[in-house]
Formats: sequence, structure tokens, C-alpha cells
Amino acid sequence: EPMDNVNNLPSATVDEIPAGAPVLDVREQNEWDAGHIEGAQHLPLSELAERSEEVPLDQDVYVICRSGGRSLRATAYLAQYGYDPVNVVGGMGAWADAEKPIVSETGEAARVL
Repeated sequence: EPMDNVNNLPSATVDEIPAGAPVLDVREQNEWDAGHIEGAQHLPLSELAERSEEVPLDQDVYVICRSGGRSLRATAYLAQYGYDPVNVVGGMGAWADAEKPIVSETGEAARVL
């Protein structure tokens, strides 16, 4: 089972994401719309298998979800296929707790669902 290797996967805190690094948000559409990191790429975990070619190759991609569970699964999946994913520990919850900026697609104040 691939998940046996989760402890070997690279991870980072929200403060360790380099400025300008690719961020892959694997949450669902409603979560993304409510609030996400500006410039992030949205690819729901449920669509990752058929859309993985959209993920940048040959660079570290910081994978984020709400709390770190879905992003860990996405990181494990991508790592099997030669990508360089880094799981963001604590997810968007940690990002919001650190008072880092988020944007919304709804016209309302951005928030983490």
C-alpha cells in the first residue's frame, strides 16, 4: 500500500512555503471559492488522477487542503508518479491562523470553510 511511505514524504509549514512557489489546492470547489491563496492552482483531490498532467513537473509543488489530510493523500499520489510535492502541514486552517492573505471568488469576504 503506497500510504506506508507517508512518513517519508516532504512536508512544510505555511511559513516555509517560498514566495512565488507553486501551490496546489486540492479542496472542493465551494471551499476554493470561499477562500484560497492568491495565485494557487485549484485541482480537487477527486479529480487529481485524471488531471495530474496539469501539475508542474521538476519543481517543488506545495499541496494544501483544509487541514492536511487530503493534501497528504495528494502528495503521496503525486510522489509515486515522479512529481515533487510537498505536503503543507495544517493546511488552510494554519494559513488562516497565521493571518496570511486569502482571496475569494464569491464577492464576499474570503474565509476558510
